[in-house]
Amino acid sequence: MQRREFIAATAGGLSLGVAGCLGGSAEQTAGVAGETLTLTTTTSTYDTGLLSELNAPFEDMYGVTVDSVAQGTGAALETARNGDSDVVMVHARSLEDEFMREGYGVNRRDLMFNDFVIVGPSADPAGIEGTGSATEAFAAIAEAGAPFISRGDNSGTHTKELAVWEAADVDPGGDWYQETGQGMGEVLNIANEQGGYTLSDRGTYLSQRSEIDLTILVQGPIEGGPELLANPYGILAVNPAVHEDVNYDLAMAYIGYITSPEAQDLIADYESNGEQLFFPRALSEDPNFQQYVPEGWSASGSES
Repeated sequence: MQRREFIAATAGGLSLGVAGCLGGSAEQTAGVAGETLTLTTTTSTYDTGLLSELNAPFEDMYGVTVDSVAQGTGAALETARNGDSDVVMVHARSLEDEFMREGYGVNRRDLMFNDFVIVGPSADPAGIEGTGSATEAFAAIAEAGAPFISRGDNSGTHTKELAVWEAADVDPGGDWYQETGQGMGEVLNIANEQGGYTLSDRGTYLSQRSEIDLTILVQGPIEGGPELLANPYGILAVNPAVHEDVNYDLAMAYIGYITSPEAQDLIADYESNGEQLFFPRALSEDPNFQQYVPEGWSASGSES
């Protein structure tokens, strides 16, 4: 499938459209006005509405279109590997590192964070409410044979879920464990319908909380829970040396914008039902240069 055919087939309903007027200086818009940036990203950034809030000012400033393809992290990175994306916004550092080591991604930046929470019915048949350990909570769910709804889609959330099962020394399976292959919003709906548990990023849960009967039973680190449930997001450009037709200049303009004070303030101010969904992470008094390269990488070319 050709690149533009892929975009038309996959991203059509998610396109955010060209801004109604051009903003910024002539220097800013020269050479890119009228172009399209293809962003592959997680379902959480789309489902919460954050993307619309972030992309509109960028489109206005440069006079461009942002085509946002909402997928799980694994699928978003695979789309980029195939050359069908210009920039990737995801939340699974291990998968991001693999993508960079393979040479597909460059100029990674820390972007923002929230955390994961374990949610379930208020009746809590596995008795995990208030548990201070994610692994103990997962082990209790498995022991009780209580329904657990998994993304099962190689997304950032699914990657985190598998890490928790591994840390709990539990191999999930059986009638109680359901892999859906769906995005976070749909998984929350399924868990709600079946009275089951699931692992959710806090942002998507809060954005849907008024529509479902699930409650947070185990908090992440934002509310004092285990650090294992931390959920950092990164953004990186697709390497033009691998895919020469990617819009690298526009991708780098987007990365510059999304990590700017203006966009970071938009992230900090974005709320649903009166609660902050994401926390900015791009700006720091003490720059973290490790964010640009795979974790463990050193200038000598070896990894610790």
